Amino acid sequence: MIWTQLNQWWHAAVDGQEWLVLFGLSAQAMFMMRFVVQWISSERAGRSMMPVAFWWFSLGGGLLLTIYGFLKHELVIIAGQLPALIIYSRNLHLIHRERRGVGA
Repeated sequence: MIWTQLNQWWHAAVDGQEWLVLFGLSAQAMFMMRFVVQWISSERAGRSMMPVAFWWFSLGGGLLLTIYGFLKHELVIIAGQLPALIIYSRNLHLIHRERRGVGA
């Protein structure tokens, strides 16, 4: 009985767009990986860390989620991700500039 209900729910959620649902789930998984990377780095260092990979996963996952939002016409996802993409990009730029030894 539960499997029948889950199957019905899945087909209603997918509605013939399996590729789009799989794309969205992949985007969400990539976005989630930033937390995994941050957690592992912090545990290894014994203090809170924000590794560069966190910002790369943030940018990649945020970009994919924004694309997903446009494809699904999800204004909430688009509005939540677009400004964040600017912040992720800026952080990566600052990190790159610091590593090159370029001042402000």
